[in-house]
Amino acid sequence: MERTIGNPISWLAKSLGLTGAHVSASVDHLGSDKIASMPKVLQLDFADLRAALRAGWHDFGACRSDAIALVFLYPLIGIALVVLSLSMNLLPLIFPLILGFSLIGPVAAVGLYEMSARREAGFTPSWMDAFSVLRSPAFLSILALGIYLAALAVLWLMIAAAIYNRTLGPEAPQSFAVFAQDIFMTAPGWAMLLIGGAVGGLFAFVALAVSLVSFPLLLDRHVGLPIAVATSLRVVRQNTVVTLTWGAIVALSLLLAAIPMFAGMIIVVPVLGHATWHLYRRAVA
Repeated sequence: MERTIGNPISWLAKSLGLTGAHVSASVDHLGSDKIASMPKVLQLDFADLRAALRAGWHDFGACRSDAIALVFLYPLIGIALVVLSLSMNLLPLIFPLILGFSLIGPVAAVGLYEMSARREAGFTPSWMDAFSVLRSPAFLSILALGIYLAALAVLWLMIAAAIYNRTLGPEAPQSFAVFAQDIFMTAPGWAMLLIGGAVGGLFAFVALAVSLVSFPLLLDRHVGLPIAVATSLRVVRQNTVVTLTWGAIVALSLLLAAIPMFAGMIIVVPVLGHATWHLYRRAVA
């Protein structure tokens, strides 16, 4: 069959029609009720965590260059945030910034989930597969959940600043050495550590519970955002000890990766992203 380019007006109309159909499908997906029942939540154990991490490492090894290309900006953004906090005399917010950055980590890993899914299906994935989420019916659902996590991170930073102001503040520390001494050698410093650690842990738990399997589930199945979040909450509730252990592994890995000027993020983020996909496959039937 002979193919013709056609005139620009007809091409534009066709493109607008396809875009409109995609947006309409994505809007419908936000509250989709096309599944008959909630996804089944499975029982997890520590062997599942080890298996997910191994599978994540294998996925990273199979598409190392593509995965690194996909998350290359992640450490650069982290460094920029720390430099910004130092230049703007916001030294007390360095560690809250790192935690806040990790709260939105699941959004950055969406492309990695897609790569793992394609490799699981027998295809050879590439970093370009990450952009297929823009054509997914789940796009607006993913965007909405990402905005929620970003708002959670901003709220955490506001509360962290308030905790500092009530303990060691409101004046900014004179230097990092003085700040470290105030934290570990004074009662207000220990109060800031204990209160900030407890509140930060609560925020981290909320982010984990809401997003543990939500993003992979949205990509994998035609479920609406409420069902995806509810399923993630059920996974955490049914497997509390295992999922809290997973959260601790993620937090410790990101902290260690951040120490050498965020360079470790180039490896840690892809491995954890791929592993999260495999953990989802073990947690939801």
